[in-house]
This record gives sequence, structure tokens and C-alpha cells, in this order.
Amino acid sequence: MTQIITVTNQKGGVGKTTTAASLVCGLRQRGASVLGIDLDPQGNLGFNLGLDVGTEKTVYDVIRGDCPIEAAIQSTEYGDVLPSDIMLSAAEMEFTAPRREFMLSDLLTSVRSKYDFIIIDTPPALNILTVNAYVASDGLIVPMEAEVLSLVGVTQLQETIETVRATFNPHLKVLGILINKFNGRLTLSKDILEMAQVVAEQLDSRVFEAKIHRGVGVAMAPAHGQTVLTYQPDSRPAQDFLSIIDAVAGERFPRPKPKSRLKYISQFFN
Repeated sequence: MTQIITVTNQKGGVGKTTTAASLVCGLRQRGASVLGIDLDPQGNLGFNLGLDVGTEKTVYDVIRGDCPIEAAIQSTEYGDVLPSDIMLSAAEMEFTAPRREFMLSDLLTSVRSKYDFIIIDTPPALNILTVNAYVASDGLIVPMEAEVLSLVGVTQLQETIETVRATFNPHLKVLGILINKFNGRLTLSKDILEMAQVVAEQLDSRVFEAKIHRGVGVAMAPAHGQTVLTYQPDSRPAQDFLSIIDAVAGERFPRPKPKSRLKYISQFFN
């Protein structure tokens, strides 16, 4: 059964795309079939996953009806991607037809059975694109930085989530709040964590036990068309993301067992 997960927060710069790309890559590494959908007009998800963004059809062309969704999906070594570009920024004014909240959900009907997971990256706004993602999704992951303004962005999501539940998608769940750029030695980080737990309870959710710590590799990986999971797989942030992927993948797609050093040495000499 396909699980559709949206990564969302109306505040920018909190790690939404980094989280979405890591989920796509990490789930694919475990043998799951994964589709990443970029609903952010900045188009960064495809860039993070190694696509030459701007050369092919995008989610905008699909929503407009200019091409079928299958023709716009591109394959990468990290998973399939439905890319985006700046043209999608016209969505709020251009897509005004009845049932416009169901555009994405309807489009996914023809492909969702092909995937174990569909991961949706959203813009830093509570607009029609974000609502489409919520309507199509089973669950939400809410990344936030360990700072006050990021927490405010999370609290402002609550009304939109409740509206979507009441009107369009009663089964929508918040899978968890994910703390990014965490530093447990700072009093601020500890205070924000406590407040995030209160907000999570209000959303009938939780704060993920694993926190994503700061690391240079997280910032450098996109420049190489990679996620931190492949760029610096042994780094602290990569290990943090693996713990989040454990929570998402569950028992269906367990973490691969590392090759033993003895086996590696044997292969080297053979």
C-alpha cells in the first residue's frame, strides 16, 4: 500500500527540501520504490537529487494538462522525481477550477500503485499547492529549526491542517515534528524542544526522538547533486536522518545491514 507523506512548514529555511530528499534517497536505499514530488516553485528537490532542472516537463505542465504525469517523472539513482520550476509560482492565480484542492490527488491516481512511498516537498507558504499536498497525503512531517520563529510557523499550520481534515481529508495525520540544526548544549535548543512537544500534543502528534544536528555535509551535498546520506554517510546528520527513515519505513523496509569488514577484505583480494 502506497504511503504519501508531505514535508511542510510555512517558514522557509527550516530544512524541508533536505528532509524530503533524504527520505526519497534513504527509502530507495532500503529497496522501496519512491517518487519525490516537488511542489515548490524553486525546484530544489530535483536539484538535490541530481536532476538537470529546467530541461524537462514539470509538475506545472502536468497540472495544466499539457502532458501526462508519467511523461514528466524522471528517474534518478536516488528514486523517481516529478520536478518543478518557477512557472509553478502562478498556481494560486491560474488554477481556479472547481475541486482545485484535489488536482494533485486526482493526478496521482494513475501512478500511486507503482510506489511504496510518495514524498512531497512543499513551498514555504500555506497556499493552494500546500493544500493540494495535504489533501493527497496520508501524513505530514513538519521540520523546524530550534529557534522561535520556526516554532511560530509550526503553530500557524494547525488551522490549515484542521481545515483540510474537516473539509477534504479526514484521515490526514501529523507523523511528527522534526527538529533540524539541533544543538543540545544550547539552552535555546532545549527550550524550543519543550515548546515543540506542547505543539505536537495539540496536533495529536509527537516530536521525533531523533534530532538532526548541524553539519557541513548537509549544506554541501546539494552542490554535488546528492543528499547527505550519500555525500557524507558516516556524518552525524546522516545518521540522524537514518533514524527518521527508520520511523517512516517501519518493518517493511528495515535498515540494510552493513557489510562486515572481513567480507570487504575478502572481496578486495579476490
